[in-house]
Amino acid sequence: MTIRERIEETERQILSEKASLSSKTKGRERPEKPCSIRTDYQRDRDRIIHSKAFRRLKHKTQVFLAPEGDHYRTRLTHTMEVAQISRTVARALRLNEDLTEAIALGHDLGHTPFGHIGEGALSKFLTETFEHNRQSLRVVDFLEYDGLGLNLTWEVRDGILNHTGDGMPGTLEGQIIRITDRIAYINHDIDDAIRAEIITFDMLPQEAVRVLGRYPSQRIDSLAHDLVKNSMELESVRLSEEASFFMNQLREFLFDNVYIGSIAKTEEDKAKRVLEGLVEHYLEHLEDLPKEFRPKGDENPAIRVCDYVAGMTDRYALMKYREYFLPKSWVVE
Repeated sequence: MTIRERIEETERQILSEKASLSSKTKGRERPEKPCSIRTDYQRDRDRIIHSKAFRRLKHKTQVFLAPEGDHYRTRLTHTMEVAQISRTVARALRLNEDLTEAIALGHDLGHTPFGHIGEGALSKFLTETFEHNRQSLRVVDFLEYDGLGLNLTWEVRDGILNHTGDGMPGTLEGQIIRITDRIAYINHDIDDAIRAEIITFDMLPQEAVRVLGRYPSQRIDSLAHDLVKNSMELESVRLSEEASFFMNQLREFLFDNVYIGSIAKTEEDKAKRVLEGLVEHYLEHLEDLPKEFRPKGDENPAIRVCDYVAGMTDRYALMKYREYFLPKSWVVE
């Protein structure tokens, strides 16, 4: 018996009958020889961590554009927080931690520079709305490894695609990510907004704070406990009505006071112009695209350009914008 087979046997013994067993995966689009020491979901997790798209998350905006401070969240730290919360919940519910972690680590790989503002900027050039969850799937299916993709299992791909939007994940592990993603960003965005002095603690909905907790760690703990308690039957993963109500109250507060119209968002019009300018430049100068992003055959150039721009970090997008649109200083010798 290999180490992988021993792990798979342990899963069968200790996980819930509703858990997604790695030995029962629906598989990969391109079949591969099994690893002798890792399950399929462990391999998926590792492939995501070692991908270029994952590394770029450390320089992508979560909410605040170019904040001056070391402690504001980035897209990478958000991803790690989602992974931590979701693993805790999966373990408590006896679901598959490895699958849950893989989905969490891959769920935001398709995010554009400058946060959600980039989705609107790129949508202008496409026939369909640019959505980061669909782009995340495109990253792992096609864009990584020069068009080969990561060849992930069906369950991880399904969880990445359906972590937001109208679709519901086909696994309970994927359902965990839909909720823990929101738990994470609501609470860390409040924390960052208070640190930035955009809001104060006293401005928060006080009933929600009283029920869920004063500090982000307390609110995350309360919501994680509630999520586990209300999902024990494993028909679906869900919060109680009360916890869901107060979490959504905090989310609405963020939209009213932070996400829309706050001083943190005053640079968004500039960021949007940067991305639109880059797309327009590359559409006119396809030769400036890296070779792997140049359209082939009847490929839509706008899709390939948006693939490239969406994958940029904030600072790389600004660098390329300066290169193409700002005059360079020169000296006569």
